[in-house]
Amino acid sequence: MTAGTVLLLAGALGTDAFSLCLGLGLNGFRRRMAWMLVGLIVALHVVLPVAGWYAGEFTGRLVGRWAAYLGAAILFYLGVKMVRESLAEGRTATGKLERAGFLGLTVLAGSVSMDALSVGFTLGTAGAALLLTAGVIGLVAGLMSAAAFVLAHRVEDWVGRRAELLGGLVLIGVGLRLLF
Repeated sequence: MTAGTVLLLAGALGTDAFSLCLGLGLNGFRRRMAWMLVGLIVALHVVLPVAGWYAGEFTGRLVGRWAAYLGAAILFYLGVKMVRESLAEGRTATGKLERAGFLGLTVLAGSVSMDALSVGFTLGTAGAALLLTAGVIGLVAGLMSAAAFVLAHRVEDWVGRRAELLGGLVLIGVGLRLLF
């Protein structure tokens, strides 16, 4: 597998994480929680391709499908809640997510990282250097996630009060994409 192919693969796998982080960032997600989420996304984007390599296709299909459904449901619910709360001033849905702590962040990171598990199954047949490829995937996903939070912070001032509405719509879109 060429370096260009690995980078394209990593970029494709990082798009869900980028969208998630952009949506959360537009809703004032605290910096500490954002960095925790980025760290979890990096870790899962490194570990899951390696796990996929060893786990086998059947297990990946079973786990991947249910994890995607759970992640989609959570993102859709959170997105709808953000849209609804953006129309009522003074409340934020991200505050509840932040109170969910590490477990809540892990579920969110997992929901946008499950594609990396499936990719792990194909890395062996593609002749890729497993650890190097998994490291690049994790690095790119982390950079894309961090960039999304930075972008959201910059856009939030410009978008103003409707940032939460926009963020909620982004999360609904990511949730729907995970289902289809």
